[in-house]
Amino acid sequence: MNIKLGVVYGVLIWFLTYLVSTFVQPIILDNVMYINLVTPISIIIFTGFFGILYIREINENEVIEGITVGIIFVIVDVIMDLIVFIIPHNENHLVANYPTHVLSMLIIVMIITTMLGYLAQMNIELK
Repeated sequence: MNIKLGVVYGVLIWFLTYLVSTFVQPIILDNVMYINLVTPISIIIFTGFFGILYIREINENEVIEGITVGIIFVIVDVIMDLIVFIIPHNENHLVANYPTHVLSMLIIVMIITTMLGYLAQMNIELK
């Protein structure tokens, strides 16, 4: 288990999700009312990408590693939210409904990383 790499990927996931949701969210909200899909979709894309980068270097206990890196990603997300938004009282749409954000982040990240670990242990031959 590489905790340092997991933390770095977690910070990158948080930062890229923040950038994408900050720049794309106003475009979506101006054109479609009451839909907030940008943040969950960006979480899915970036967690999938960095989860694959992390899991492909693991050769044993991939499911456990997937669960562990998922927990690391969620902890890093909560810590970054606390440091950047909650403690300094910066308003942002990511933390407007914070319990929902944390719950959705937890569910999405844990499913993705656990499934990546499960798929990494399979021997797949494509013909």
